[in-house]
Amino acid sequence: MAEISQDTGSHKKGKKKRSKKLPTRIDLTPMVDLGFLLITFFMLATSLIKPQTMEITMPSDKKVQDEDKTVAKASQAVSIILGKDDIVYYYFGKTEGAKVLKTNYAPDGLRKILLEKNFEVAQQVEALKAEKNRTRMKEEDYQKKLSALRANKNAPVVRIMATDESNYKNLVDALDEMNICSISRYAIVDLEEPDKQLIANLAP
Repeated sequence: MAEISQDTGSHKKGKKKRSKKLPTRIDLTPMVDLGFLLITFFMLATSLIKPQTMEITMPSDKKVQDEDKTVAKASQAVSIILGKDDIVYYYFGKTEGAKVLKTNYAPDGLRKILLEKNFEVAQQVEALKAEKNRTRMKEEDYQKKLSALRANKNAPVVRIMATDESNYKNLVDALDEMNICSISRYAIVDLEEPDKQLIANLAP
């Protein structure tokens, strides 16, 4: 048992002897119990916290034959180019003769454009989330249905390209927008010369 005691009955020679007092005693045992209770509480509380991570599907290193490659329709293709000063260039369809526009990472910028392009799937995903909260759907069943919705053949296919003036944060923001807008078919590719020319032709 932990305690702190102090003897106050000592006296010096030549001085009047004082009456002996009982020592002061402080029992610290309850403090030890409280410490263990706090440690137990934090251990149980932190075990319930799940980390929030972004799932990224990395490309396979296996060689794919030309006939096995997935070819997206021009109407489904969206190309976004990450520029400097948080500017995002984008165009729809093929590169040849494309009309390049500019936007940013604000909610009414890139996100609005992607949601309009993926409106049908985004609505179905929101309905699925509401159903999950209402019926307490299992996480495994929810993920299966979510994957099926995002794999819709009418969903857009997005190419993400970065210029040398963009930074790592711009790429992370673009990937966040893919997740927010429920777009599962996207790829990070190198900026090719035709795309560079499209940006260079834009008026300053």
